[in-house]
Amino acid sequence: MTGITTAQRARLRSLAMTMQPCANIGKNGITDNSIGMLSDLLESRELIKISVLPSSGASAKDILRELAERLDAVAVQAIGNRAVLYRRSSRKDIKHIQF
Repeated sequence: MTGITTAQRARLRSLAMTMQPCANIGKNGITDNSIGMLSDLLESRELIKISVLPSSGASAKDILRELAERLDAVAVQAIGNRAVLYRRSSRKDIKHIQF
């Protein structure tokens, strides 16, 4: 996926501030099942927040980097144990995030 501008990233970060995590990455790390679930979430929401549990053994930045690559998504931010991803949905029946 192509990169986004600083202003677009700031907009996505502000939208993510009020979001609750919709998925957890735990001791099993990133699995094929979690990739499928997160891809479905990105298609329906475009912007998702993930909680990286201490049992995963990895930092939120490392998890975010790998997920962004595997999901063809934009790594918006990683703070503490939270990571935020964005990918524009191909669905027509949802309200897309406007920049």
